[in-house]
Amino acid sequence: MNKGKNRSFTDLFLSFWMYAVMGWCYEVFLETVVYRWGFSNRGVLFGPYCPVYGVGAICFLFCFGWLMEKKDVKWLNIAKPFLIFLGCTIVATLIELIASYILEAATGSWPWQTYADYKYNFQARIALSTSVRFGLGGTAFMYLVQPFFDWLLAKPSDKTKKYITIAVAVIICTDVVCTLILK
Repeated sequence: MNKGKNRSFTDLFLSFWMYAVMGWCYEVFLETVVYRWGFSNRGVLFGPYCPVYGVGAICFLFCFGWLMEKKDVKWLNIAKPFLIFLGCTIVATLIELIASYILEAATGSWPWQTYADYKYNFQARIALSTSVRFGLGGTAFMYLVQPFFDWLLAKPSDKTKKYITIAVAVIICTDVVCTLILK
């Protein structure tokens, strides 16, 4: 795995949006298959992405990438999965809490107000069961998904990644403008 400080801007940008899309897919899967509520766009923008997942992934990389690189301390190798889980749980919960306040200020609500239905929740903004899921997801992200994305992002040339980054940025900027105008 590349250390967070050695990642290029394009790699971080593309990782951010890959995770935002994966987060949207996860949300839609939960809504349509697990809870059977039916399909709806789970993001705050028109496109199939939830930027809060991208924020979480990038924060995990910067907060715990160094820990994933440590391999020479035996006791740490044993404790590392638990530390990653605990750290990801805390970081994701804080991001979700902050995002709920930002979305409430910007739009008047936040998409996960259903947390009020959970036994252990804080103002329907964060909930224990979702925090645990984010910790598990963050651990899987650090051990499985990010190494795959590092491999995937190593394939195209820097020039190709630059063009992909520009195309994605144009799409996202257009989506943000359309969302602000139409929503």
